[in-house]
Amino acid sequence: MTGPVVVGFDGSPESLAAAAWAAHEAQRRGLRLDVLQAWPRPKQIAPGSRPGDHSALARLAERERELRTLAPEVEVTAGSVAGDPVEALEAAAHGAALLVLGSRGLGTLRGFLVGSVSQEVLRRADCPVVLIRAGGDEPDGAVTVGLDLAHPADEVLAFAFEAAALRSAPLRVVHVWSPPAGSEYMSYGAIGGLEGEVSAVEHDGLARALEPWQARHPEVTVSTDLIRGKAAVELVDAAATARLLVVGRRIRRMPLRHHHLGPVAHAAIHHVHCPVAVVPYG
Repeated sequence: MTGPVVVGFDGSPESLAAAAWAAHEAQRRGLRLDVLQAWPRPKQIAPGSRPGDHSALARLAERERELRTLAPEVEVTAGSVAGDPVEALEAAAHGAALLVLGSRGLGTLRGFLVGSVSQEVLRRADCPVVLIRAGGDEPDGAVTVGLDLAHPADEVLAFAFEAAALRSAPLRVVHVWSPPAGSEYMSYGAIGGLEGEVSAVEHDGLARALEPWQARHPEVTVSTDLIRGKAAVELVDAAATARLLVVGRRIRRMPLRHHHLGPVAHAAIHHVHCPVAVVPYG
């Protein structure tokens, strides 16, 4: 990835946290940091031309100065564009190495963390998007990645291994599997034997999927977990001690209005409290 790290900024506490995380990530990767402020107004009305604009622009300039101090080795640029924030952030994602967005805290609908702008950008962006919660630094612990062996994605594994290597952190690979349909009607003994066979197959598939990436990143310590259950539930639980959770979003060739995140990514962005990276693949 050679493009910049882009972060959306609107002066909110979550965007302040996102900008700080993005600055550290740009420093890890040796990339430029672009701070983008989008104005939901007609494009012919320039930022700074309405009451209240000057204070918003001043906050952006102040944050730019703070980020230069926070990550002195990083080239930082900041700018404002007039227009829909979703469209502006989607455009900025083209050619970016990474797009970073703030995610609000628990609201009136308890347990749901992502606002409409962030969720829409996640559906559209063609680069990895990282969601950052307000008020928390990246915790210690392993980088955790959810891997679906039915749709193994090199893009997702590449991001996860690189993130772990950049942090000198271990990588935990979680694959959630379910027994074949109809097995609930089998006897207890038969189910046990079948699960043993399925588990062996899953272990073998997981080893094959990880082998080339472990060869590329021998410095990364890798652990694997095969968990029986529902992926959307189990991966949220697995992320409780994660430093960063990485999940995939399958790119579907259809009009934007039909794009969706999939149940695992949807659960992760709404219910996981550590930074969450959603990586498009396909």
